[in-house]
Amino acid sequence: MADVTLVPWSADDLDLLRRANTPELMDQMGGPENDEQVLARHERYQRLWREATGFQFRIVVPGHPEGVGIVGYWHREHDGEPAFEAGWSVEAAYRGRGIAPAAVQEMFAAARARGDLRPVHAYPRIDNPASNAVCRKAGFTLVGPEEFEIRPGLVLHVNDWVHDLSAPTPGASARSA
Repeated sequence: MADVTLVPWSADDLDLLRRANTPELMDQMGGPENDEQVLARHERYQRLWREATGFQFRIVVPGHPEGVGIVGYWHREHDGEPAFEAGWSVEAAYRGRGIAPAAVQEMFAAARARGDLRPVHAYPRIDNPASNAVCRKAGFTLVGPEEFEIRPGLVLHVNDWVHDLSAPTPGASARSA
């Protein structure tokens, strides 16, 4: 697994969020956001921490303290039950190095360390083999396909993956800053 450290999202991470606002990285969300939307998402990520309703992290690898991606989880309901949803992105120049699966496993460890033991779901599009591979490598179990409304009027055909946080994740170390 790649050597990654997770750093809690802060006001200093706006640049990282802007770098992640590319057509390739935002296709799962319906395309890139305008600057007002990016600023609103940045504030939402900070508010998640303040309200303890979700936790976004900057993914740091050796030599890149500015971060090379984003990973996080937040409260949601799944089939009427309390759960978490997870999401991540890694900049194109750093893909294919095992960073995303390692970051997701570190996120699982950070959630366990907080006492967050609800199921974690991820919903990559069915036609996104890289994100589905991240789910498999990080320890999610495939539930199956479903239609997922990511925002009003935008429904995607996704795979529902789930991870049981009450079970240990092999290789994770709970090393977050």
